[in-house]
Amino acid sequence: MARLRRQKRKLWLSNSGDWQWLASKPMSMAGVNRLLWRESVPSLSFFVMLTLSGVISTLGLLAGSTATVIGAMIIAPLMGPIIGIAYAIAVSNRRLMKRAGLTLLWGTAATMLSAVVISALLGLQTLNDEILLRTQPTLIDLLVAIAAGAAGAFAKSRKHVADAFPGVAIAVALVPPLTVIGIGLAQLNQSVFLGATLLFVTNLTGIIFSGILVFLWQRYGTLERAQGGILLSGLMMVAVGMPLAFSLNRLLVQSNAREQVLRLVRNDLPLSQQAAIQSVDLRQENDTLTVNLEFVGPPNAITAADVRRSQALMEERLNRPVDLRVRVIPIEEFLVPTAR
Repeated sequence: MARLRRQKRKLWLSNSGDWQWLASKPMSMAGVNRLLWRESVPSLSFFVMLTLSGVISTLGLLAGSTATVIGAMIIAPLMGPIIGIAYAIAVSNRRLMKRAGLTLLWGTAATMLSAVVISALLGLQTLNDEILLRTQPTLIDLLVAIAAGAAGAFAKSRKHVADAFPGVAIAVALVPPLTVIGIGLAQLNQSVFLGATLLFVTNLTGIIFSGILVFLWQRYGTLERAQGGILLSGLMMVAVGMPLAFSLNRLLVQSNAREQVLRLVRNDLPLSQQAAIQSVDLRQENDTLTVNLEFVGPPNAITAADVRRSQALMEERLNRPVDLRVRVIPIEEFLVPTAR
């Protein structure tokens, strides 16, 4: 035992030393200030890159290409002025806040305009999963925005972690919601427009709130100077958090109901023994659950009596009213022998 302790001490001493040169320190306030002023200027390169990002994101969303949408997130410079707003609130710099706010405003307008133009020119009216995914934000999206905002503010204040900033832009996904807003405007689709707007406001609020806290934690500014901005961003968090929490609760209820119905259909209903289940779709209105089932099977494999018995069994097991709709796709098989 004593020998083992001596070996551990020897190993520790052989690897110890003065590691202060590796210590990570925040940038000076002047350095962070210059960096964020530079990224909050509405320059030509800012608008060119942001407009091109909006075009790429719109095309990727309309095509349903996740990889293309990710590429648009990487080249978008929109995160800079948002972190600039958080820093300006932390240090109570009104000039920087005004500059970053105007840059963000014109940048969002340019992105939405590019999406409207591209969508109108292509004329596609379909809404694929990539688009619909950005119209149904939940509380999870707010938590992601808070974490991404904290990471972005930390990366801006530390030179050695600056390479992580593109990953932050991907995580929070600022440009896709803006392009979905443009797609909704081009298609005159109110639900798409409102859902994507809520997602963008959620991302914006979460990034600014957590960014302020991270800058204050690193002693850029004081709590007394930033208390007004923290209060306002906190109230915004509560305002957007309520519908997001409701949306998350509805999603969880639907997910649990779907799992219950799937287990019931596969294990207990006679319908699954008579035909192959193809799809299950659920919709809940008040206390009534509407279940749409699609089967594939031979003609007359499922009768109306089978559907009635299944509906009664589902109401008994789920303990709620169930509207059951069953669609059967008949299978026809043709065999043409080889002519000999």
